[in-house]
Amino acid sequence: MALVTGASSGIGRATALRLAEGGAALQLVARRADRLEQTVAAARRHGVSCEGHVLDVRDARATTELVQQLTERQCPIDILINNAGLARGWDDVVDADERDWQEMLDTNVLALMRMTRLVLPLLRARPYADLVQVGSVAGVQPYPRGAAYCASKAAVEAFAQALRQELLGSAVRQLVIEPGMVATEFSEVRFHGDAPRARAVYEGLEPLSAEDVADAICWSLTRPPHVCVQSMLLMPTAQATATQVARRPR
Repeated sequence: MALVTGASSGIGRATALRLAEGGAALQLVARRADRLEQTVAAARRHGVSCEGHVLDVRDARATTELVQQLTERQCPIDILINNAGLARGWDDVVDADERDWQEMLDTNVLALMRMTRLVLPLLRARPYADLVQVGSVAGVQPYPRGAAYCASKAAVEAFAQALRQELLGSAVRQLVIEPGMVATEFSEVRFHGDAPRARAVYEGLEPLSAEDVADAICWSLTRPPHVCVQSMLLMPTAQATATQVARRPR
């Protein structure tokens, strides 16, 4: 059974549906009830058990209560995919809105760490288990005007490296996937709903799709138990680094 956060859209939704296609039972978490219901319905069409839980991963009480319920029900969670996250704002540090920083750090770092801590006992109770942290190329290649987002994803990298050492000797594998440009709602969220500006980010090149990232995650999950894909930097062919891309002329 897999627990997926941020499952109502983008990489989270694509990964949930790919897991359902492979026969995995699902526990899905997201903020938007209507979008989550659509994902749950789509997963169930694959004939698997799927439950949706409407909550904001920044809500410590709600997250704790959810995991307590799953524990009491003895749900066999053997995959946790910490996908919920966002970028907010595109400003030099001196001009940034601290509220954007707070939202990114609370979601991308603290909520991910909390969910990991709460679910780890369930994972360690399984014969084999997988923990997937959805990072970003920004976590290993910081860039200007995205300092706080880059810092939040670098924190995911450091957290995962430390945790990997703590898990040594257990049957819990941990993957940090680091996508480059992915055509999802990411840029629209970053630009506070400015859809034309968001579309311009991907003009002149073919970015990754959410399904591409889901495919890479599920490939890693299906390796033999003695094989651990610790990290994966996944980029469009037209992207060399976080900031260097080749665009087709208009």
